[in-house]
Amino acid sequence: MSDVAEQELVQEWHELLARYSAVFSTLECRLQERHGIGANEFEALERVATGDSKCRSADLTEAIHLSQSATSRLVARLEKEGLVERALCEVDRRGIFVTLTDAGRERYLAAKRTHREVLNETLR
Repeated sequence: MSDVAEQELVQEWHELLARYSAVFSTLECRLQERHGIGANEFEALERVATGDSKCRSADLTEAIHLSQSATSRLVARLEKEGLVERALCEVDRRGIFVTLTDAGRERYLAAKRTHREVLNETLR
């Protein structure tokens, strides 16, 4: 790889990081201010809300790009706030399903408007 090509590649990486940071930061602030949840909490609620009526915890981990332990802590916070419920999988007792509560669906729907507003402002 030539020096110029390498510099262009690194520059593109830095621009991607800056854009991601700007969008994520704006989402984090706006969602917290208006709905009392962060961007990762929103992503978890959206994944559960837009999937089947329940979401496997392992699938949630993959969808929101957090470690298994970080996802578990996030789900515990959402459960404590009454936004989701956890249940054991009847077929595989090691599996955990996450479902939205009515309060979780309401919070998600309200926050979804803010989320899309931020995406429209920052990505277009």
